[in-house]
Amino acid sequence: MDILSNLATGFAVALTPTNLLYCLLGSFIGTAIGVLPGLGPPATIALLLPVTYGIPATSAVILLAGIFYGAMYGGSTTSILLNIPGEAASVVTCLDGYQMARQGRAGAALAISAFGSPGRSASSGSCFWPLPSRLSRSSSALRRTPRSSSSGS
Repeated sequence: MDILSNLATGFAVALTPTNLLYCLLGSFIGTAIGVLPGLGPPATIALLLPVTYGIPATSAVILLAGIFYGAMYGGSTTSILLNIPGEAASVVTCLDGYQMARQGRAGAALAISAFGSPGRSASSGSCFWPLPSRLSRSSSALRRTPRSSSSGS
């Protein structure tokens, strides 16, 4: 039950109005910059990292996560509308998304991209959230044996 209480504490911190505002701001800015071809999520985070120096650490991480996911969605926008992938993750979106846009269904392609990405992120996060505690327990069990120092004399 310790995992569930820690998870509840994390949600309580993340869902404060201030942190939700930082997430919304980060996703908006990330989408605006992610639309530019060639500027993917890592470059966007690197450019906007100095913005986080003046805010609390938890809010800064939430802002950076919003920037990352916004930039990922922005890259899919250029892939669908212009057939120009902004980063490697958007290459496959060019194949189907651009064809849908040419058929006059660009809105549907953008909606699929917008609603599919958070669903995939939530499902992968829910699959892996118990993993770090198990890994830390197993890594603490693997202690290194001390080396014996032998003198050459």
